[in-house]
Amino acid sequence: MRNTEQYLLHSEVCKRTYQIYAAAPAQEPPPQGFPVIYLLDANAMFATMVEAMRVQARRPEKTGVHPAVIVGIGYPTDEPFDPSRSYDFTMPTPKEVLEALPVRNENHVWPEVGGADAFRDFIEHELKPDIERHYAIDSSRQAIFGHSLGGLFVLQTLFTRPQAFQTYVAGSPSIHWNKALLREQEEQFRSYLEHADTKHNLLIAVGELEGAHPSNMVANAQELYERLAQMSRNKLDAGFHEFAGEGHVSVLPALVSRALRWIR
Repeated sequence: MRNTEQYLLHSEVCKRTYQIYAAAPAQEPPPQGFPVIYLLDANAMFATMVEAMRVQARRPEKTGVHPAVIVGIGYPTDEPFDPSRSYDFTMPTPKEVLEALPVRNENHVWPEVGGADAFRDFIEHELKPDIERHYAIDSSRQAIFGHSLGGLFVLQTLFTRPQAFQTYVAGSPSIHWNKALLREQEEQFRSYLEHADTKHNLLIAVGELEGAHPSNMVANAQELYERLAQMSRNKLDAGFHEFAGEGHVSVLPALVSRALRWIR
């Protein structure tokens, strides 16, 4: 695709090599630089987001979508999803909590989990500086987008490192993964907001058909949004959207389009 590149970036923090995808707008950057969107599961979604941005950012006054640099974080694989995401997107999780999670079959074996803090360090201290060396970035307009376990990672990043980004998009977040821990982190974030002098934007979105999943994905997302919506809108602008007729995977194209309009 035009104005895009791919390269491998080794993380000393995570001891892993990532496939990085980057797309820049065709026009010259404004004096302050472009906004930037960091996209998880880029093997699956980078092309979708780049094309949605390319088409809609042509008429921002009509679409609400403004040109931005898109940075996809993926893995050196030809598959849309890599098992390594289960480690990178999750906090340490007790065995008994894992064993209580809904699975597709009784022989399911959980991959290694618990690397989210290191992955956050990789983004903040290794990836961001690398991107900012090559692209004109407005560091006051940074967004992160994740879906499923990536959506959980986005929420936990907002709750534990809220200053890392200004806009957070959590699609179909796996809140059930470790609900008790997430609630603790939510309370820490609530305390942080009382003294924060910056504003954050959060979009939580799910597909209607996900309501039938045993994880209670839709109900969990709705409940979380309702709690967060009670916080000061001067410090947290929270939104929620349920896409009619869409499931856990089919929701992705619509979610990408909605997210591009949400990013400030």
